[in-house]
Amino acid sequence: MYLEHVNLVVSDIEKALTFYRAVFPHWHIRSKGKGTWSGKPRNWLHFGDDYHYIAFSDNGEGENRNLEGHQQGLAHFAYVTQNLDEVITRLQQAGFEIAKQGADNPYRRNVYFIDPAGFEVEFVQYLTDIPELRNNEL
Repeated sequence: MYLEHVNLVVSDIEKALTFYRAVFPHWHIRSKGKGTWSGKPRNWLHFGDDYHYIAFSDNGEGENRNLEGHQQGLAHFAYVTQNLDEVITRLQQAGFEIAKQGADNPYRRNVYFIDPAGFEVEFVQYLTDIPELRNNEL
């Protein structure tokens, strides 16, 4: 079993794509269309590769949850990368800054960015293949 996609409701798909195209330069728009959700019109788009993608819908209203608060909801989602510095560079060149650094850990490096819709996205690079060390909270 693996996670195939995440479905994000945003207010502006093009702004979201600016962020995710910087993260995943090899991904493409797989499909897109129009529809309604609970009686409200929306555009939708699937951005990914042959195996994983992010589904976007543009009928979002209001603000995302306060990431410093304690409301229920999505805290963040994470992607593993083989080269964290490249991801950081691409996002910074696209106009995004690191929201927070991950904890110091000799077995992994990680950073957090906030996408245009207010979702926190973690990027992690593991520095070992040994699970006990990768998953150890120092």
